[in-house]
Amino acid sequence: MMRRLIDSVPAALATLSLLAIAPALADEVKLPPSMAITAYDTGTAGFNITVGVGKMMKDKHGTDVRVLPAGNDVARLAPLRAKRASMSAMGSGSYFAQEGVFEFGVKEWGPQALQLVLSSVDCNGASLGVARDTGVTEIKQLRGKRVGFVVGSPALNQNSLAVLAFGDLKQSDVKVVEFSSYGAMWKGLVNNDVDAAFATTITGPAKEAETSPRGIIWPPLPHNDKAGWERVQKVGSFFFRHMATCGAGISKDKPIELGNYPYPIFVVYASLPTDEVYSITKAMITGYDAYKDSAPGASGLAADRQTKNWVIPVHPGAAKALKEAGHWTADQETHNNGLLKRQQVLAAAWADYGKTNPPSDDKAYLDGWMKARAAALAKANMPNGFDQ
Repeated sequence: MMRRLIDSVPAALATLSLLAIAPALADEVKLPPSMAITAYDTGTAGFNITVGVGKMMKDKHGTDVRVLPAGNDVARLAPLRAKRASMSAMGSGSYFAQEGVFEFGVKEWGPQALQLVLSSVDCNGASLGVARDTGVTEIKQLRGKRVGFVVGSPALNQNSLAVLAFGDLKQSDVKVVEFSSYGAMWKGLVNNDVDAAFATTITGPAKEAETSPRGIIWPPLPHNDKAGWERVQKVGSFFFRHMATCGAGISKDKPIELGNYPYPIFVVYASLPTDEVYSITKAMITGYDAYKDSAPGASGLAADRQTKNWVIPVHPGAAKALKEAGHWTADQETHNNGLLKRQQVLAAAWADYGKTNPPSDDKAYLDGWMKARAAALAKANMPNGFDQ
């Protein structure tokens, strides 16, 4: 069993005044000789973008970057936690890991102090891709259909549920088919083992599905459907309305009203030294032109396109680099410090829960933790984010 290790946020981070960092003298980029970065499966948008970033680091800084594909969020974070990788190109699973929910609400994990480097929002959307031969054109028509889930990937599964909620559907309204990885799930769609799977519209597997005999469509999430969007955001608070103009079967001439959130989301642990994260971030900012066209979605990593005041704090090293680039504000600093404080509260709640002799049964353990988590956040006057 993987040894238990809980990364916590140093108390000083919550009150760190990032604006006090003097921008006049920018530090040099000092990357290590080699780096490992985890990502989604080979061929996915996150993997391809990370390869482009890695090539830039090799060409400009002489750093050898290994991109490690992993089929679920737990597998993507395990090398970071074990200090065998520095950074991960995650999805919304980074939020679930921070919160210590779903697959991260087990005794081997708990809340993870993940912090942002850079993230991408581009022309793509993120939703359920549906095999065209099903005849489905609206989300509500997925009732009774087969929907792919990935074992150990709360991000993909919860995202699927959020999109289903738009059509007023719950997990019990569809036939869940579980797969071992994201790539296997999409192979399942092509092979007619499943009817719908969650992805960003620019992912390689969706392109493969588009050219397969089954084809692919993205049932729209009309932006004027207020009730539908309220249901989406109740399940996935990190989703926002987004007009998708690129991806499998999508173009500027044939846009689709969908939802989105930053992806990939490059994250590190809070414990990674500030100087190291600063150099990684600055390398990605200054080397942007070298990788922005390397893969669909890479252009969304531009410093001036970063999602502000999201649900995960920016690492102080990354904030320093963004400030030097002219893309950090007092409002962001205030919001960021609040998120750093949240990570402290979650870490303390997890430690306290471990002292209560919690049950060994996984479900009972998770149920007890979610109650303890809710109580700690309420005491700190912070939103829960997850209904009990």
